[in-house]
Amino acid sequence: MLKDFKAFLMKGNVVDMAVGFMFGAAFASVVKSLVSNVIMPPVGLVMADVDFANMFYALDGKEYATLAALEEAGAPAIKYGTFINDAIGFILLGFVIFMLVRSITKMQKKEEAKPAAPAADIVLLTEIRDALAKKK
Repeated sequence: MLKDFKAFLMKGNVVDMAVGFMFGAAFASVVKSLVSNVIMPPVGLVMADVDFANMFYALDGKEYATLAALEEAGAPAIKYGTFINDAIGFILLGFVIFMLVRSITKMQKKEEAKPAAPAADIVLLTEIRDALAKKK
């Protein structure tokens, strides 16, 4: 059983999938940073200095100045600003993956569109046929 499991793990598809997951996780963190640090600050500025990361609703009924103060108090809250950031990150990540898959598909179609060169034996037979036709 251990031998079969090892054979399964060493198949190319499983290893490729594992590498894809690792790159996906790294790419997701880059997109999250892009959303939090590059996209959302100008959006917040346009919306009269709104900081989406600090948007929350405290469920204990008390007022907290920041999300950090809320978390320090350990109060339960609905953190809808974080959700907005994550939703925008998800949409951006989905769009980038869509564009990547689209470009790969276009490249594959171009490769398929090229006619394959005839095999060497076909070329040789064609030359022999042409030479015999000239002798007649």
